Amino acid sequence: MPASSDLIEIGRISGIYGVRGWVRVFSYTQPRSNIFNYSPWILKSAEGQQIYTLNQGRKHGKTLVAQLEGITDRESARTLLNIPVFVERDQLPPSEEGKFYWHDLYDLVVFNTENILLGQVSHLVETGANDVMVVRDHNNERLIPFILGDVVMKVDLQQKQIIVDWDPDF
Repeated sequence: MPASSDLIEIGRISGIYGVRGWVRVFSYTQPRSNIFNYSPWILKSAEGQQIYTLNQGRKHGKTLVAQLEGITDRESARTLLNIPVFVERDQLPPSEEGKFYWHDLYDLVVFNTENILLGQVSHLVETGANDVMVVRDHNNERLIPFILGDVVMKVDLQQKQIIVDWDPDF
């Protein structure tokens, strides 16, 4: 079993579909159907981790549905509800120059251009217009647009920091 730090969450099982063990999937990939490019899936629950081979996956209306090896009936599928879907990090292609996987930005320290510490990246939110970093320190939570070259001046994964053009009082 891979270490948790080597796993990337790419979606979750959001429902059941039909009577033959198919599940509905909510994907975090872009485009959403790219989740079907990865197999096996590692499902992590309170009971532990289980590895499932993706047999089939397809769009169904506005949702995605998948059939996992060994899940052949509705009751088996029901046991997977709301479980996050992970893959091993090395399954993902390298990120392009100037692009980042959200996972790589988590916990990076954020400074503004005046070298004032703003906090650490807790998570990111997709808003439609642009992605937003949720940056937290002991007292504040800041929502900072992740717009390279305009707000985000530099991302340094080696130094584990992000430099932003952002007012610390905002």
